[in-house]
Amino acid sequence: MHVGHLDTATATRRALLLGLAAAAAVPLVGCGGEDGGPELVTAAGVDHVAPPADAPVGATADGLTAFGHRVFQAAAEPGKNFVASPLSIALAFSMVRAGAGGTTAKELDSVFGFPATGRDQAYNAISARLATVDIPPEPEKGPRDPNGKRNPPVVSIGNALFPRQGLTIGADFLRTLAEQYAAGVRPVDFGGDATKQINAWVDRQTAGRIKEVFDTLPASTMLVLANTIYFKADWRAYFLDVADAAFTPADGTVIQTPTMRASLRTRYAETGGVTAVELPYAEGPYAMWLILPPPGGKPEDTLAGQVLARLRGSFTEQQVEVAFPKWDFASDIDLGTVLPALGVKEAFGGGADFSGISPGLFIAKAVHKANITVDEYGTEAAAVTGIAMAMSGPPTPTARFVADRPFAFAIVGGPDRIPLFIGRVSDPSAK
Repeated sequence: MHVGHLDTATATRRALLLGLAAAAAVPLVGCGGEDGGPELVTAAGVDHVAPPADAPVGATADGLTAFGHRVFQAAAEPGKNFVASPLSIALAFSMVRAGAGGTTAKELDSVFGFPATGRDQAYNAISARLATVDIPPEPEKGPRDPNGKRNPPVVSIGNALFPRQGLTIGADFLRTLAEQYAAGVRPVDFGGDATKQINAWVDRQTAGRIKEVFDTLPASTMLVLANTIYFKADWRAYFLDVADAAFTPADGTVIQTPTMRASLRTRYAETGGVTAVELPYAEGPYAMWLILPPPGGKPEDTLAGQVLARLRGSFTEQQVEVAFPKWDFASDIDLGTVLPALGVKEAFGGGADFSGISPGLFIAKAVHKANITVDEYGTEAAAVTGIAMAMSGPPTPTARFVADRPFAFAIVGGPDRIPLFIGRVSDPSAK
């Protein structure tokens, strides 16, 4: 999703694809599209809009930072690599929040730190500031040229709604998704190849780094909301001095790993025993912060909002000797386990209130996948968040009654339940 960098042709195409009929309720019908992906529903009247200048971006970013730290603490296995995109998770659940009410909405607001007003506009503004393209380009082939030109950063943010064919969805919800999230609507057949089509969209939106968000989805699935984020950027200065060096994991063992070294003038910070260096990418407002906790400290503690705020105000430019390893790994998070532990409970049960989307919906499955590659040339990362929603059935019984032995009966009437007939069934087979 991107606003500021779209050319006229792309903007026109997007307006045509994202228009949705503003009826009281919209029945959606669609068919399969090219490249294994379903086609967008097309209708006139609703376009993606530019965010207002007063969107509460600051408050939203603070909530997002706090949420990301809590997810890290809840989902990361101690001593193991971990990567996640708080922005991807928040964007997906902000879209869900657009159709939530009651306690369901309050829990989402609390856990994600959503602002009281202007949530959708804020995430629209955040996406517009960050994204550079709608769809990532095809992956480069062949080795990199150390003396070659630095490529401009590529940031793609994609949002999509995959409803069951024929499902009627609230018009206000659809309007919000189109106007604020540029979310295309792609009806699919969950009894057929819906999972394949959704995964094809994810594959394309992440330049092939994430092949699937769901391995299978039951035929009872009513809709899927998905967000993808793709990031690729070259370092402003390549780290071409690479050699094996010692690295000591949390368990105290020493390993040898490819390590990049350079002496460069960049921003550096020290505060409260925490040290950090900012490594800028070639163009645009993008950089990586590498953050070391105090000796014996936990890296995740340095991602707390107050620590990041202190670092942000402590950076000064100086000559820095930098050494850090290359890395390439992925993480999968079961949000259906993590989010209820953080306080999002009602959304995952039969009592969920997503009436703004379609009455009776609840979140049956929510997953997040992310991966990252960092080498001497730059960084490439991708993330996807998928939310599968089903229709709630009858409430779970709290008692059990089985008349499998002699029983009495009474036919009662009136507000006082006057017995018209009473009796006993000793042998229902007897005449």
